[in-house]
Amino acid sequence: MKLNIVLVEPEIPANTGNIARTCACTGAALHIVKPIPFSLDEKHLRRAGLDYWPYLDITVYENLAEFFEKNAGGSFYYFTTKARQRHSDIAYPDNCYLVFGKETAGLPEELLVQNPERCVRIPMAEERRSLNLSNSVAVGVYEALRQWDYPELQCKGELHRLHWTDGDAEIAAEQAKK
Repeated sequence: MKLNIVLVEPEIPANTGNIARTCACTGAALHIVKPIPFSLDEKHLRRAGLDYWPYLDITVYENLAEFFEKNAGGSFYYFTTKARQRHSDIAYPDNCYLVFGKETAGLPEELLVQNPERCVRIPMAEERRSLNLSNSVAVGVYEALRQWDYPELQCKGELHRLHWTDGDAEIAAEQAKK
């Protein structure tokens, strides 16, 4: 299963860095559509992604036309506060593209009007403008991955100093005291 995250004209380096880290940690490919007002080498961008950049599958496009030309035939889902259906009501197919707009304006309304059945909204309280872009991407990524049962992701962790026990809370409590 492959997931693609698309950022259309992102404006804030820290958001893009956080999204890059989310993509690297989940195996999602990151697609960035220009123009962007910062360099992808900028220290603020890399700081948010820390040492995850070697794990990132990233492609940069000059504009939306180039993006759609190079990804023709894809299943695109447009995340927008203007949508009429929830992001969790969609069954995301393999190799789909979750598309997010810039922080100050979102996606172009012309694109949304042309694809109303593919526009999705993350529910939130009334009279609130929007969630942070990096948070919205994380919500979308993990909804798709949840539906796919988190393919190729490690779903269980280990403690650093102590060890999990299989159902014996008393032993775990004794370990914690030591």
